[in-house]
Amino acid sequence: MKRHYFFIIFSVVAVLCACAPKPMITPSPAGSADELFLNAERHFQEKSYGEALRLYQDYLVHFPKEPMAPAALMKIGIINSILGNYEDARQAYQRLTWEYPGSSFAEDAMVEILLTYYKQGNYEEVITGASSVLENLKSPGPIFKTYALLGDTYMAVESPIDAIQYYLEAQKRSTPLEQAAVDLKLKEAIAQLDTDDVAILLDSSEERLPMDYLLFQLGLDYVMEEQYGVALKVLEEFVERYPDHENVSLARSLMEEIRKNALFKRYTLGCLLPLSGPYQTFGLRALKGIELAMDQFSLLGDKQSVNIIVKDTAADPDKTLQALQELNEEQVAAIIGPIVTAQVAAQEAQAKGIPIITITQKDNITSIGENVFRNFITPQMQVHALADYAVNSLGLSRFAILYPDENYGDTFMNLFWDQLIELGGRVVGVEAYNPEHTDFADPIKKLVGLYYQIPEDLKPEIEALLKEKEENQTNLQATRDQPSDKQEGEEKQASEQDEEPQPIVDFDAIFIPDAPKKAGLIIPQLAYYDVKDVLLLGTNLWHSNSLIKMAEQYVQGAVMPDAFFVESDSPQVRDFVEKFEETYQEKPGFIEAVMYDSAMLLLNILNKPHIRFRSELREELFNLVEYQGVTGATRFDENGDAQKKLYLLTIKGRRFVEVE
Repeated sequence: MKRHYFFIIFSVVAVLCACAPKPMITPSPAGSADELFLNAERHFQEKSYGEALRLYQDYLVHFPKEPMAPAALMKIGIINSILGNYEDARQAYQRLTWEYPGSSFAEDAMVEILLTYYKQGNYEEVITGASSVLENLKSPGPIFKTYALLGDTYMAVESPIDAIQYYLEAQKRSTPLEQAAVDLKLKEAIAQLDTDDVAILLDSSEERLPMDYLLFQLGLDYVMEEQYGVALKVLEEFVERYPDHENVSLARSLMEEIRKNALFKRYTLGCLLPLSGPYQTFGLRALKGIELAMDQFSLLGDKQSVNIIVKDTAADPDKTLQALQELNEEQVAAIIGPIVTAQVAAQEAQAKGIPIITITQKDNITSIGENVFRNFITPQMQVHALADYAVNSLGLSRFAILYPDENYGDTFMNLFWDQLIELGGRVVGVEAYNPEHTDFADPIKKLVGLYYQIPEDLKPEIEALLKEKEENQTNLQATRDQPSDKQEGEEKQASEQDEEPQPIVDFDAIFIPDAPKKAGLIIPQLAYYDVKDVLLLGTNLWHSNSLIKMAEQYVQGAVMPDAFFVESDSPQVRDFVEKFEETYQEKPGFIEAVMYDSAMLLLNILNKPHIRFRSELREELFNLVEYQGVTGATRFDENGDAQKKLYLLTIKGRRFVEVE
């Protein structure tokens, strides 16, 4: 009985032992620690990184106390870094610094941690972590590597001036072999400096800076910026101070190229005009403005006379290109015009590096390049002048826009609307019309709420608006005599008529960007639909006697901008008009005036003694503060577009007068 019981117990224990998990026992690697490490090294040298990594890890597991354990950790970090496993690499390096702080590999591991961040593009981590790393480094090698890495990091974030400072620190701690590599990095960093940074370093008292390379780079930067006058001076100084420098031959070539190609005939101007073809009338008018400018400038005794070469474009793109090529061969300082084919002329002038002042409204003409300018009245100028006057000077806040459904109308509508929003005004009504039509009843009715039947639920609101309008009318005198029977009948009839839908004129001003003949048809129709007592605003096209002839009684007080007003009280304008009438027996218009201003502006610039290169002429145009011309005070913005203070004109009787 007892033996049977013992057998049962033994069987149960045997089964339980068979089911229990067996502990993992890593077999001891064959051979000694040295043999295992050498095997790992052999695979590492053969770039069998996967097998090498496994062997180094085995070494750490079985021989963590052996002398080569730190080296094994270092190699594990290096392999992971090579394979792009930067997080694993950092863990290995960090373990090395924690477990083996006295190892000769510990300082290298600190630098390698920074290098993993650099390889990941985490430059901020490199910059912030480097200071604490440098505090813990004692050996020249790791310190050198850290400073060199900081230089590389600042180059990566496009801060070469900071990179140079760290390369200089690395250079101070470099071996002769390392110094050659650092010198190369310094030259690369200097090549990335802008003009201002080079000038800062040249003024520095840091003796280790390579002043020869900095001076050459300064000259090169000025060449790239087309500041040829300054570039020549710097390059001449470089050649004189460092005659045996490796870059002297390049400097001499640059100087020769500047003298050959960048110089021009500073007292010769070019002019492109359509003196034949469909736009001949405009070309001949523009030529009169140019001729008068030349005559008036020649009377200034203290000025150098300037020659002007005029070429006919015939408003043809091919002829324009040919004419511009001829002007380039004449080495003109700058070009005025053309009026029609501005796009092709601007592109060619930009390619040849010739400053050109175009006379055009063409969109984005100045975006072609830094040599392209525009001296003309633009839609943006006009809407700015109108909106500023209406909102800031008159205090108006509610506006309507009635515009032709075409490019001209769309452009002005959008610009005016945007300008009003910027100034705090509101657009309460916008309607487009077919520019081919002569009856504008439908768009006007839509603008004042007469086109659509008023829904019942909106009638109370409409009635309130009408009541407000009635209250704003002049009240009848309380002492008026009692009306006669006839008057009572007329008033009763008028009362019955008042029950018809009334226009809702909820705007203070209406903007109509169209030609005078079309505006002359629209404005009387506005009055017919009771759009009265609102300010009429138009573009410079309204500055035409035809508008007054067509709608004289309806356009009184209308306001429009323009860049030239022949009856202005300005002494400059009066003198210009007087001289023009004496010469040509007619009054000048805007084309004559703007060409006169453009020519006089350039003639004055060319007489400044420091102008030796086209690039300097271009910069003078950009730096113009305010040229007081007959088309208003003018300057050029950063894009090359003229900014003018326009005249604001209004209609009084049968005349245009300046708005006070």
